[in-house]
Amino acid sequence: MQKIIAFLMTIMMFLFPRLNIPENDFDKEAMTTDYTYVFVHGLSGWGEYAAYYKAFPYWGMLGGDLMTYLRARGIDAHGASVSPTASAWDRACELYAQLTGTKTDYGKEHSERCGHDRYGTDYTGRALIDSWSAEDKINILGHSFGGATVLMLVRLMDEGSEAERAVTDENDISPLFTGDKGDWIYSVTTLSAPINGTTAYEVKDEENKLSDVGVTTTFFNTATTPPMDGRVEEDCAAYDMTIDNALKLADTFKALPGVYYFSIPTCLTDEDENGNQVPDTARMESMFTVSSREMGCFTGYTAGGYYVDESWQPNDGLVNTISARAPFNAPQKDFDENDIQPGIWNVMPTYRGDHMSLQGDMLKTNNVRQLYADLITMINGIK
Repeated sequence: MQKIIAFLMTIMMFLFPRLNIPENDFDKEAMTTDYTYVFVHGLSGWGEYAAYYKAFPYWGMLGGDLMTYLRARGIDAHGASVSPTASAWDRACELYAQLTGTKTDYGKEHSERCGHDRYGTDYTGRALIDSWSAEDKINILGHSFGGATVLMLVRLMDEGSEAERAVTDENDISPLFTGDKGDWIYSVTTLSAPINGTTAYEVKDEENKLSDVGVTTTFFNTATTPPMDGRVEEDCAAYDMTIDNALKLADTFKALPGVYYFSIPTCLTDEDENGNQVPDTARMESMFTVSSREMGCFTGYTAGGYYVDESWQPNDGLVNTISARAPFNAPQKDFDENDIQPGIWNVMPTYRGDHMSLQGDMLKTNNVRQLYADLITMINGIK
């Protein structure tokens, strides 16, 4: 799936040349920290370990590589490469291995229970970043399902895994599962993330099957298909993103008192005369418009009994805006530049854009450089 998308995007580069985007500078005098920034992609995405990233960067798209832009301005920024379809757990394990330059360890208990190999790609000698510790913290950002991925990483860094510790010899266990490393994270930012799930999995036809039009099947059912390696159904992104399962997962993502949390929800729908949310088709990628309409008029109960009301209808074509704000049960407040607190979600103003807008969009080509310049200047300037 990744290679197909990359091939199509490479063709698009010739059909839609990259824009000549004005360069923006950072307010270096306002910065009090200079920790590394790690960006984590969403479903069916790719990062800097992928050979085709240079030809078509996930971060920046046709507008040009955001990582290159940031590094040229003195910001140590990197785009991680995790599984395009795996669960938040597996992706967090892969992310940890990349950041530490070690072999991916999914855990003895987890791998045996979920039916796949315990070990994955070995990043020894090719770590994504130079150093990582309580002294050399990182700022970590996750787009779409990358949001759940980074929150899972933070949880494991802080708590580890009691289940893994119970069955693994102390000389054999990954340091990720021993915990006590939550202070290695300075800030977390989620971008258009289905933190509490998405109604794209709830839209059903008259036979109670997932809708057969739009992105609901053509993207979700393809992009979230788990690896065919015998793993259980629960160990994949599609399972983690349904509302019932995402809500359970979100309850485990407690906000650490020493970490700054930010979220940028997205929305590109407006209310019509019938009270439904309809997409701005002039600005939304066409691949999202049908699913956006379906999500924009959906209400009903999930299989687990959660009632989805009208507050879920505003969306970005793939994720409900309300879901992207913060875990429902987490402490949260609207962002106030004069009152930025750790241990609480600082919810940024909703960004007017579709689901791909914060990564640069695709055919629409959205300039996100100023957005990230402002975001990084703010995070580095926290006092």
